[in-house]
Amino acid sequence: MNAISPKKLLHSKWTSVHPRNKEKHFTVITVKFDHDMKVELCEIQAIFTNRIQQINWRELKNSHQWQQGWR
Repeated sequence: MNAISPKKLLHSKWTSVHPRNKEKHFTVITVKFDHDMKVELCEIQAIFTNRIQQINWRELKNSHQWQQGWR
């Protein structure tokens, strides 16, 4: 399990363990919080293709899918 603080999520870098379409490296470009400071929206951008997708930020905790940093 990757330890993640929602407050430090913005601009964090991630590596997909199972890349698709040459998309291996990602960065978090958007994090929106609700009035209770819970994450409502998290968007990541693929570095190679610039494709943006929404993701449940808790998926990043799964070390079988994601690794912190670019590797």
